[in-house]
Amino acid sequence: MTTQNKPERLHSLDILRGFDMFWITGGHMLVATLAAATGWKWLETVEGQMHHCAWAGFHFYDLIFPLFIFIMGVAIPYALLPKLESGSPKKGLYRKVVKRFVILVLLGVIYNQAAWPDWANPRIASVLGQIGFAYLFGSIIFINTRNVTSVILWMGGILVVYGLMQNFIPVPGYGAGVLTPEGSLNAFLDQRITPGRLLGETYEPEGVFNNISAISIALMGVMAGLILRGERIRRQYGKVLILAVTGAGFITIALLLNGVYPIIKNAWTSTFDLLTGGIGLILLSLFYMVVDVWKYRKWGFYFKLIGMNSITIYLAVSFIDFGGISNNFLKGLTMHMGAWGDVMQVVGALAIIWYSLYLMYKNKIFLRI
Repeated sequence: MTTQNKPERLHSLDILRGFDMFWITGGHMLVATLAAATGWKWLETVEGQMHHCAWAGFHFYDLIFPLFIFIMGVAIPYALLPKLESGSPKKGLYRKVVKRFVILVLLGVIYNQAAWPDWANPRIASVLGQIGFAYLFGSIIFINTRNVTSVILWMGGILVVYGLMQNFIPVPGYGAGVLTPEGSLNAFLDQRITPGRLLGETYEPEGVFNNISAISIALMGVMAGLILRGERIRRQYGKVLILAVTGAGFITIALLLNGVYPIIKNAWTSTFDLLTGGIGLILLSLFYMVVDVWKYRKWGFYFKLIGMNSITIYLAVSFIDFGGISNNFLKGLTMHMGAWGDVMQVVGALAIIWYSLYLMYKNKIFLRI
């Protein structure tokens, strides 16, 4: 595939990343407090989507993590292809992606300690570790393929093999295809190969086996990045259409298979990957059309600042009580406002988070891994 040497920055990706991170930095609490304050049924329905499904099924909040992996995958061609085109040796690129993987794993362990401070029995698996794992193998595959067809073959191969393993490898005491927290192949492997304590009693949602599945979502992002960056499809609206149609196709396949192969986030089933990757493709097509094709960007500045320092704020909200800081400033007012006081406190916390990121942005302070 012929590519541009110096493509324009994909502004839509920063905004989409910030939109994704907004929900875990306080957006979900804003919806919850608004639903409680207003009593509006439609808001209560939306608030019900702000929680993970216990096991099978899908809520909006289940999208946040895989969408971040998808976005990370989109960025891979933009980051690595110029270096490959300029003749940078693969060995040097391997060192960089391995270094980033190690740093993300270590940051994930540190993040875990905010909730599980037992260093004698730490939880090694983490969201950041899974992002790092998907990034590592997504990057290695891209470095050695660099074209859409090969990426699709790798992605499809992982989805098919992973699905076959989950459905046809028998688990001692349960048999094959038992997709429950206790009887799944994921739980069996987590108890034997995932290091450290498990988040669940029997399984680890960011376990080693799940990490393999997440590579497919990263590759969906790589595929999208190659389509957007490439010149084979010159018309921007053509790229928008391809992303949207492909995403709709993935979602359709996932929903059709759901009856026999359930959509389960904690087991990262292939149907879950197809559903979330499909939604990611559609969201990317919409954000790309509005932000990079139509050039409507001012509305997204709030999200852009979050997206440009996403790892920083992800770590910060674990260790800094932004809600408590907001309460200290506003409690003299919020204590007289009833349920609307809770709304104001959340808005205050979101404002503090955003202004902190704004100061970092103005001073060109970014966490680069």
